[in-house]
Amino acid sequence: MFLLVLVMVLDLSGREPQKSPPPRISTTQTKTVRARDLGIPFEGTPGKLNSITDVVGVEVGYTTLISGEGKLVVGKGPVRTGVTAIIPRGSASLNDPVYAGFFSLNGNGEMTGTAWVEESGFLEGPIVITNTHSVGVARDAVIAWRINHGPADKTGYWWSLPVVAETWDGWLNDINGFHVKPEDVWHALDSAHGGAIEEGSVGGGTGIICYEFKGGNGTASRVVSVAVAGGGDPGGQKTSRTYTIGVFLQANFGRRSQLTIAGVPVGKAIPGEVYKEESGSCIAVVATDAPLLPTQLKRLARRVSLGLARTGTISGNGSGDLFIAFSTANPNAANPDQITHEVQTIPNDLLDPLFAGVVQATEEAVVNALVDNHSMTGRDNHHVEALPHDRLREIMKRFR
Repeated sequence: MFLLVLVMVLDLSGREPQKSPPPRISTTQTKTVRARDLGIPFEGTPGKLNSITDVVGVEVGYTTLISGEGKLVVGKGPVRTGVTAIIPRGSASLNDPVYAGFFSLNGNGEMTGTAWVEESGFLEGPIVITNTHSVGVARDAVIAWRINHGPADKTGYWWSLPVVAETWDGWLNDINGFHVKPEDVWHALDSAHGGAIEEGSVGGGTGIICYEFKGGNGTASRVVSVAVAGGGDPGGQKTSRTYTIGVFLQANFGRRSQLTIAGVPVGKAIPGEVYKEESGSCIAVVATDAPLLPTQLKRLARRVSLGLARTGTISGNGSGDLFIAFSTANPNAANPDQITHEVQTIPNDLLDPLFAGVVQATEEAVVNALVDNHSMTGRDNHHVEALPHDRLREIMKRFR
């Protein structure tokens, strides 16, 4: 089965439309097999879709660019890249920032706009993920898209510091050809939606590699219960509330021998090599509907590290492992039309279920990125195999 993604060149200026160049068409093979479909056991209770979009309001969009084959000709291809866009509250997030926190496990990478996230505690717009050498054009395109999709902020300023992150896809992609264009970013933003989303070799994850298998995008979610025992209500009964945590990541890291799935050393049982050393990165986005403050969301972002560690990675020197977490609770908290706001938050002493949810969802999202994928040949006929499902089942059965 093949998915055709038609990327139209959009005119966002409001002027008379000019003649557009031929449409950019990209094709990616898609599958719907996920880690749980292979019987892999994971801890925790997933949401309905087992996706970041289980957090109500979160939308995800892709532009996938695949063209050419054979010898690398810089500027012509082969092209194996794309753009991923995540919008926290859908289009409403443009005027209603979300509380957010950022954490860098290893800083050999880029996530723009995070200085202001750290300073202000707010994420003021979408998150975009692409390849390393397309961060600049993606950042500028997000600003242009923002200007054409809503008024100035409440104080009357056109002011934007977009969050745009990257991982390196140069093993398979003509990364120095600068094939990501503004219209590709706009298409990913305009096509963002809730509900089920694709994983694997789509969007910004098109040309990336994880544990020396074909990597890409992965997502998972957890539904957790936060409880107060005794004294939580006048009758002294235990009270609880349920929240959802979703993780989305672009998995581009790890050596084959490190790969561990549900505690099983899968990578050692399937020999193979792409790189000669630890290489790659991980960009992770954590979303929740739990009412949390920026400092607490930073703590959630840190827990992505533990979920990645469960899959075997050491976060090597060459890895850009950058994580951001946001909460869709407390709407209008940034509104300057009033002097004070009342916001809700969960006490730190009750955060452990949320921490566990991040760790569990991160682990599963990595494995989903590997399982819901396909082999790919890119520039200079570099070939990367997908994680073989039959072998994975066999190995899991042997160890369990």
